[in-house]
Amino acid sequence: MSKELAEFALKYLKEKEVDYAEVRLEKNSGSGMILNNSNLEMSGFDQETGLGVRFLIKNNLGFVAINQLEKEKIKQELEKSIRLTKRAAKISERVLFSSNKAIKKSIKIKQKQILDEEQKLKYIKEIDKEVNTNHKYFSLTEDLIEKYYINTEGAQIAQTIPRLHFFYFLTILNGANSIQRNLQFGSTTGFEALKKWKIESHLQTEIKALRENLEHGIKAPTGELDVVFGPEVTGIATHESIGHPYEADRIFGREAAQAGESFVTQDMLNTRIGSEVVTAVDDPTLADSYGFYLYDDEGTKAYERVLMKNGIINQFLHDRQTAEAMQIKSNGSARASVYSVEPMVRMANTFVKPGKNKEEDLFKEIKKGIYIKSFMEWNIDDKRFSQKYTGDEAYLIENGEITKPVKHPSIEITTPKLWSSVDMVANNLQFFAASCGKGEPMQGIPVFTGGPSIRLRKIMMH
Repeated sequence: MSKELAEFALKYLKEKEVDYAEVRLEKNSGSGMILNNSNLEMSGFDQETGLGVRFLIKNNLGFVAINQLEKEKIKQELEKSIRLTKRAAKISERVLFSSNKAIKKSIKIKQKQILDEEQKLKYIKEIDKEVNTNHKYFSLTEDLIEKYYINTEGAQIAQTIPRLHFFYFLTILNGANSIQRNLQFGSTTGFEALKKWKIESHLQTEIKALRENLEHGIKAPTGELDVVFGPEVTGIATHESIGHPYEADRIFGREAAQAGESFVTQDMLNTRIGSEVVTAVDDPTLADSYGFYLYDDEGTKAYERVLMKNGIINQFLHDRQTAEAMQIKSNGSARASVYSVEPMVRMANTFVKPGKNKEEDLFKEIKKGIYIKSFMEWNIDDKRFSQKYTGDEAYLIENGEITKPVKHPSIEITTPKLWSSVDMVANNLQFFAASCGKGEPMQGIPVFTGGPSIRLRKIMMH
């Protein structure tokens, strides 16, 4: 990866007297394999290198992606983009960026363990061998992302980030009935994460619970009940109904035609929307996390963003453009999935902070309720206000005890009702890897969802 070409592009833009410019040089090397019903369906390696360039000319924003990394071609593409940006000036939105500290930094995340292709295949086959279901699908992928970011303000940031990902999808049949389950694992480490994940024992526990639900699960009760969300369900609810609506580009309406809007408005800062026991954050700096980064794709230093503090809207997610619109500084939330797309406001690792109670404490006062440990499906409207969660592994709670498995309990609820109904938060914080989608064309980026178990009072079940 030649940093000289990135510096050449920046120098060329300076000579063209642009008001501001930034260059992202990225190299992504990835490999992966898929095992479908014990058959090796895919195994391959891919590598992509390119430049993503943004610049401002009289507050008009230009962007160009270049994958032919030759100086003459770079000049041609930059010149073409400058001409187009100037022509579009009459109709384009005026863009201002918030001020940013010029950081010079080099970060390399080390991989303690590296496996060759034969070792990877052996690992995934050993897992496959231990799983006896009607259908089973496993994938194991790794990526090494090398980034070099520079801008006309003097920033110079090099980052090397490895990412490991494992995904499974299972189907179990019982006569005419079936149950399915999928889950992801992810980390910014080498293959040492596999030992930590304990996927073999996790799958055995999952399959046992799924069979129990399929064979002995009862119909979910309806009406007003107390509900306990397990960490996985807390995680998806936090991501969808706190993380996404707090993205400032949605709040300003920029994402309306691409990924949706937000019921949250700028003047709702410091407004209560949840109970006092709920604090939700987004933190890219969590070591080994799937959404880890220390500097975003605009060169801004990352830190923990407290989105909801004791039930009160505390902070939005910002890039430099939305931050300037609110007269503040960016909080490092600009991410791009690859060099060829523009950075936008994104989450990283979004979760509810753990409380002091043990999970079993959440059940004690419930006479009749439901414990939803994992979800089968979810959906939410474009403004992230009305949503639905359907349980996968779930249980009836009777007189403070977990009793029978329950088939697919379903909750339809608004965001304020959900978070204001929480009266107790457990200390069993867990994280779950996911790919968060946003934008057009769709940008999928690695994130963690998560949280502890939480208790919701008087929820209408359907």
